[in-house]
Amino acid sequence: MTAPSDLVTPTAFQPASPGLLRSVFRRHAAGVAVITARGARGPVGFTATSLTSVCAEPPMISFGVGTGASSWPAISRTEHLGIHLLGEHQEELAATFARSGADRFAAPTAWRDGPQGVPLLDGVLAWLVCRVVARVPAGDHRIVVAEAVGGDSTGAGRPLLYHEGRFNALRD
Repeated sequence: MTAPSDLVTPTAFQPASPGLLRSVFRRHAAGVAVITARGARGPVGFTATSLTSVCAEPPMISFGVGTGASSWPAISRTEHLGIHLLGEHQEELAATFARSGADRFAAPTAWRDGPQGVPLLDGVLAWLVCRVVARVPAGDHRIVVAEAVGGDSTGAGRPLLYHEGRFNALRD
């Protein structure tokens, strides 16, 4: 079987570096989520593509967050947070929560207070409220491990993806 010409045959070894890691993960399509929490001065949130299902019993997830991120102080102290899976119709919402200095919860962002005071975004494909169980140091980030305590998976639509440095939709 012949490999397509645009695929790389593993032959050249490059030492690990931040640039190599970024380059490799630009090729990895990931679902787009927004993580929210209640901070001392109001709701906080950020766009994440590092969301991972850890286990089903108990239902646990993980994600990475930079310790220099504006949301980190609230995430570092909160007991509960929200996980929101975005649909392909929510590219602008994803961009808003990824933009530094943006007023992420101002109009047109539609949201409400949910269980445990967690800010919940409207119109998402699915959401969870989770209880934080661990914050694990990982370089200039923390891996947050949280147990789902409730949520809703009945939103309609197709997922928003992040690939090659931009938001994308699934192809038919």
